[in-house]
Amino acid sequence: MASRERPLSPHLQVYRWQIQMVASILHRATGIILSVGALIIAGGLLALMMGPASWTCFTDHAGAWYGQLILFGWTWAFAYHLLNGIRHMCQDFAIGMSIPSFVRSAWISVIGSLLITALVFGYVLLAGGAA
Repeated sequence: MASRERPLSPHLQVYRWQIQMVASILHRATGIILSVGALIIAGGLLALMMGPASWTCFTDHAGAWYGQLILFGWTWAFAYHLLNGIRHMCQDFAIGMSIPSFVRSAWISVIGSLLITALVFGYVLLAGGAA
């Protein structure tokens, strides 16, 4: 009997990308992003504690284009992780366990997080950046 070369364990190349797979990967990635953001917040608090010169340096970096991009990304990660966490909590209570519900709730997490981020930054821009 001839044996075929088969992988020991399936790789991502074997599977067709689906929204449920993307939602799971994004949930893990946004958890890491939020952890890094917490370190940045701690750095900002340390700069505030160290005096006006350090705080000015921190706010200059936060106000630069790359600081705004990081803040936008962190806000999206927070919104996505929150919505997807609520999705997981509902699934823990056996709510929405069918495949169509999984797909719908994953899309709601992705689209809802983008909407929340747009609303937050829209408010900040309309308020003149002083939210």
